[in-house]
Order: sequence, then structure tokens, then C-alpha cells
Amino acid sequence: MERLLRATAEAEARHFWFRGFRAFVTPLIERAIRGRSNVFILDCGCGTGANVAMLSRFGRAYGFDLSETGLQLGYQSGRTSLARATVTAAPFPNAVFDLVTSFDVLYSLPAVDEQTAVSEMYRLIRPGGYALVNVAASEWLRGSHSVLSREIRRYSRSSLTALLTRGGFVVERVTYTNAALFLPMAIVRGAQRLRGLPTERDTAAEADIAVPPLPVNAALTLLLRLESMWLRRFDAPFGSSLLCLARKPE
Repeated sequence: MERLLRATAEAEARHFWFRGFRAFVTPLIERAIRGRSNVFILDCGCGTGANVAMLSRFGRAYGFDLSETGLQLGYQSGRTSLARATVTAAPFPNAVFDLVTSFDVLYSLPAVDEQTAVSEMYRLIRPGGYALVNVAASEWLRGSHSVLSREIRRYSRSSLTALLTRGGFVVERVTYTNAALFLPMAIVRGAQRLRGLPTERDTAAEADIAVPPLPVNAALTLLLRLESMWLRRFDAPFGSSLLCLARKPE
């Protein structure tokens, strides 16, 4: 996981996947905080804190993570509103946040911790506030990157909806993302599984997160930004990730 965080820290500003991700989540963040003032936001499992910096455009944003390496990388980048804690026991009082986010965290948790993490998010959100969750989708898209991120599961639309509903949330929207890259990703990851997935010690596991050559990276960034425009109005029926906006009832 520490190697993943270091590789992520090098890639998250420029890599097409991270640029696409920010384009996907921005409209849902705007929807969640619409009409609110003095907005408080918390990122649960913030890694290096890069998403906390992104979320700070919309309100007072904080984050926490269990990884000392991730937090240290965040501090080195000047991100100070970060704490060390686990997603199953967040060090914040009840019902203080308008929006709580969980980006690519739940899929790496054992089943009992997965549900506990959702319950913690529910506890932290003000009545009428929102949770925004991103997870890996489709079990048969497991590949080399899954090794470093320690995936335990990948989700379907129904399994993610059921998880959040059990936690008390009302799911308002759930859509797949990265549909534009689905076919080449399915081919590449299928080949990775046939070849045999690398071990966590193998540097090949980091290949998926390396920034491609500039023309390729620019083209894929444009493709995902076009997809994000389409997703403003429609849900995608397939993709490599699932993005869900869920509300805590009043």
C-alpha cells in the first residue's frame, strides 16, 4: 500500500485517470452542497490528501488516513488539514459534515469493516447531508493494479446500493464511470490475469499508474472529460468504477 501511495503521489496531478475522476465527481459535489453555506467536508481514507485539496474548493475540507506514508507525503505537499485514523473509528463528533467522501477505500476492507466504515460515514453526516463514494467495479476487471491496492472485492451497481442502504442512506444516484476506456481496459486486464498477476513486491504492479507519454495522456484525458459531460445527464451502464451519491435522511 505504501508503494501505491508513493506512485499515486507522483501521478495524481497529471495522470488521465485522476483528471477524469475529478471531472466525474465535481458535478456530484456541486449537487450535494447546493444551497448550503459554511460547508464542511471530510474525506475518509484520504491517502496523500490530494482530494482534500480538490474538495477545499467547495468548503472547509479535512481528511484522515491510516497510512503514515500517505499523510507524510501530504504534509510535504503543504496539506495540513489531515489526521491519522481508521475509517472504522473516525475521530470526529456526530453530524458535523455536510458531505463525507470515500474514494477507492471500501473495496480493500474486510466485510465487517466495510459495513462499519459506512456506518461511521452516516454518523458523521448532518441530517440531509450526503456521502459520495467511489469504488472499483466488475470482478472480471481485476488486474495488476488490484495487487497494490489490495482489492478484496469489486462492486456491481446493486451490491454498492445495498451496502449503503443497509447503512441507512437513501441512494440518489449511482453510475459506472470510465466507460470510454472499458474495452481496452478489459483486454489489458484479461491479459494480465492470463499471464498471472504480479506480487506486491513486483514493480510491474505499478505499471497501471505510471503517467503515459504526453500525447496519449492528453488524448485519454480529453476522452474522459467528454464522458464526464455525458454523465451530467445520463448514467453509464458499464465501466471500471462506480460512483454513488447517497443522502442521510432529515
